[in-house]
Amino acid sequence: MKRTGRATTPPAMHENAAPTREDGEAVRRCPPPTFTGHRALLHEEPLIFEYPGAFERTGVDVEDPGEFDDALGDLGRDAPIGLPGLSEPEAVRHYTRLSQLNYGIDSGIFPLGSCTMKHNPRLNEKLARLPGLADIHPLQPEETVQGALELMAELARWLKELTGMPAVTLTPKAGAHGELAGIMAIRAALEARGDAREVILVPESAHGTNPATAAFCGYRIRAIPAGRDGRVDVEALAAALGHDVAGIMITNPNTCGLFERDMVRIAEMVHAAGGLVYCDGANFNAIVGKVRPGDLGIDAMHINLHKTFSTPHGGGGPGSGPVVFSEALAPFAPLPAVVRDEASGRWRLVERSEGAHAQSYGRLAAFHGQMGMFVRALAFMESLGADGLKRMSEDAVLAANYVRARLEDVMSVPFPGPNMHEVLFDDRFLKDTGITTLDFAKALIDEGFHPMTIYFPLVVHGAMLVEPTESESRASLDEFIGAMRALAEAAKAGDRERFLGAPYHAPRRRLDETRAARQPVLRWTPPHDAREDKGS
Repeated sequence: MKRTGRATTPPAMHENAAPTREDGEAVRRCPPPTFTGHRALLHEEPLIFEYPGAFERTGVDVEDPGEFDDALGDLGRDAPIGLPGLSEPEAVRHYTRLSQLNYGIDSGIFPLGSCTMKHNPRLNEKLARLPGLADIHPLQPEETVQGALELMAELARWLKELTGMPAVTLTPKAGAHGELAGIMAIRAALEARGDAREVILVPESAHGTNPATAAFCGYRIRAIPAGRDGRVDVEALAAALGHDVAGIMITNPNTCGLFERDMVRIAEMVHAAGGLVYCDGANFNAIVGKVRPGDLGIDAMHINLHKTFSTPHGGGGPGSGPVVFSEALAPFAPLPAVVRDEASGRWRLVERSEGAHAQSYGRLAAFHGQMGMFVRALAFMESLGADGLKRMSEDAVLAANYVRARLEDVMSVPFPGPNMHEVLFDDRFLKDTGITTLDFAKALIDEGFHPMTIYFPLVVHGAMLVEPTESESRASLDEFIGAMRALAEAAKAGDRERFLGAPYHAPRRRLDETRAARQPVLRWTPPHDAREDKGS
């Protein structure tokens, strides 16, 4: 038989063709059960407490101590501690198998809107692991960490330059922590002028942490509706302003993926009413190198290093949310501050409210911030340079508009474009299908993707918010778009089964999310007999 230079490609499973043997007989679609419950490399992994014999041994051999004086008195344990004892191979395999069930940015596109799940460059990781940076301690004498302090000062310089703001605090541990830092500075500034106020304005499209932060600081919330174009309704804002308004918390670009074109006017209106402007910088990735927030009249803004500047999210590493301040708020910024002694040329931390920092409201946290994240963020900035950071934002906006252009004929967009770094869809294209936004997202899991952000922002019904970031190639975007189109077309064609039971191919099927929210099980409870026999 004549051979060709290219192997024959088998039919793709997504073509819905029944797989067949060489003799043409159809192969059963439902695979037979396995003895172990495993499916090839996909293991049915038990909880660590459920390993066979886990409570019958320990991973360490300890000799019987013999007779000794017990100084604990009645504080001594009278039952086993109830922790499983696994060998090192068992423990390593357990957590490796669990990690294989997870989806992360190293698995594929992570299109969570308003989250900026971009690639974490490995160069950043290498630099963050350098012994002189990874092994330092926040209580070391300043003379032993001069390089780390200089790195913090250089990161601060970049952040001030990119935002057009004169001051920055690096302390906040995340975006919401940064919000707290900014709103506390606003409160301190107002109280310093003897004009403590009671209300913070929050647009309806804001992140949920915005009103939560303002309420935590003792303010009442006054919501501002969005206009028909998805942006702040300026007339409604004007009507809400008054002598009781301390400021506004606004996101720009907003969570509809749109730039607030009236930002300068909004800031002028709030300032004229005696208030101050806080900007949620979660979406800064769309405008780096293009717009300086300080030029828009913003008084404080947090910057998510774990979004815009590529440091890891969640389990990959702690967040970091530095806050930049305008001249009006700079004197009230929290401590510590990194300064250079002009006489000696050495770096030091200002840790008390004195001198130029006499009006600071003090410390926001015990230590100085997330050092590992500072290293990663500065490495990212230095690698790209000013021109590269500008291109980063341009590519992020281009990717989002590409997704929009390829999907708006089969899905529904609530606001006219173009958009910025993310694109918002609503559920009008699912009308009369019996399929919800949640069903659509669950079906996307079967296609091998993490779902987009759903049901947020609240200004549209059945929201689906997609943020591809600049990390994705066109091929990656096309694959994701192809899956989205296929699902939209299947929904409109009436293939409800594909959605209502999804996900079918994930390690776990769909959970009862209502019950999980109302009756969460947050701890493992051993079987009754195990609890009695093993004292766990």
